[in-house]
Amino acid sequence: MQDTDISNIPAVYSELLAKADEIGFNMPSDVYIGSLLKTLITSKPKSRFLELGTGVGLSLSWMIAGMDTESTIISIDNDPSLVRIARSYLGQDERVHILCEDGKVWLNNFGGEKFDLIFADAWPGKYSELEIALHLLNSGGFYIIDDMKEQANWPVGHAAKASQLICDLENRTDLTLTKLNWSTGIIIATKK
Repeated sequence: MQDTDISNIPAVYSELLAKADEIGFNMPSDVYIGSLLKTLITSKPKSRFLELGTGVGLSLSWMIAGMDTESTIISIDNDPSLVRIARSYLGQDERVHILCEDGKVWLNNFGGEKFDLIFADAWPGKYSELEIALHLLNSGGFYIIDDMKEQANWPVGHAAKASQLICDLENRTDLTLTKLNWSTGIIIATKK
């Protein structure tokens, strides 16, 4: 088995990757997390999904590819230029709602239905507002985070924050989780 042999990459992914490179966006999610997200989302028909940290839409393209026709996704980013790119490539799909908002504010004000999978790829929902994000997750829902392995571009002190987050998640009684030392370091948790 070669985990580098990834098939069924969304058609728009290469265009989004080129756009990310063109604008110097240096925080893209890789194909591994994309493939994983697509697989997990496919297991949840007729569901609601949340992505915190749209970026240019790389992970979102995978998530959309895994969704059935009755599912919906909300994707949030606070950078208008990134949101414009994501909307221009992915915003025509009626199942997709790409919002330009501060994730922290959005999480604190959201009063809608819970989600079946939350991908927290930004600070809100991961390092802040974790309790709120997990409250918005249905029982049996997946909570996914990446970038948990130390990276060269991490600011001073971030490694300690990541370690504390891992410890906090491991000590929760409402989650079952698996840590994967794969890709950028991934945690998959399921809410009990």
